[in-house]
Amino acid sequence: MSGAVYGYVRVSSMDQKEDRQLRAMREKGVADKNIYVDKISGKDFNRPMYRKLMKKVRMGDLIYIKSIDRLGRNYEEIIEQWRILTKEKQVDIAVIDMMSLDTRVHKNLLGTFVSDVFLYVLSFVAENERMNIRQRQREGIEAARLKGVHLGRPARSLPRNFEHIAGLWLAHEISGKEGAATCGLPLSTFYRKCKEMQKNQPPQK
Repeated sequence: MSGAVYGYVRVSSMDQKEDRQLRAMREKGVADKNIYVDKISGKDFNRPMYRKLMKKVRMGDLIYIKSIDRLGRNYEEIIEQWRILTKEKQVDIAVIDMMSLDTRVHKNLLGTFVSDVFLYVLSFVAENERMNIRQRQREGIEAARLKGVHLGRPARSLPRNFEHIAGLWLAHEISGKEGAATCGLPLSTFYRKCKEMQKNQPPQK
């Protein structure tokens, strides 16, 4: 008797769409109630729907995933989870975009060996590419910094009357809340800008 069929879908954030993965699951005949969706980073396997799926599956069940990076992003953890699912829980896994990674195809020793080796190579290549992307990002940030390019949120512009209002606050003639409200600034920003202005003023003779 064949087991239940499940689908696991993951997108990295709440604003990303899972439609393409869901469509692939339905094309494989996976019922909507058996599709588990996480909207979270794949850096580890501490994900609510993945944990729920792990508790649900039983020996002989089948899990579809769209691609190996939907399972996770960490090379060592992908290998470990694959081992837990296929060896300990004795669950089959089918990677839709890479059908060579389908544990149903060859149940003999050679088939298992080929599948495991292919998984190791694919996972290594995927993680290596992520490391290269992060390295290129770091290099780009450093190059921009050396060119004097400001990275991050643009600095908040100050109103024309800021120096006057800041002077009143520094002279204890108004409260910080009054000064911030008059300048249209958050209180913390008002305090910080006042201190910067005071620091940059030439010393009085």
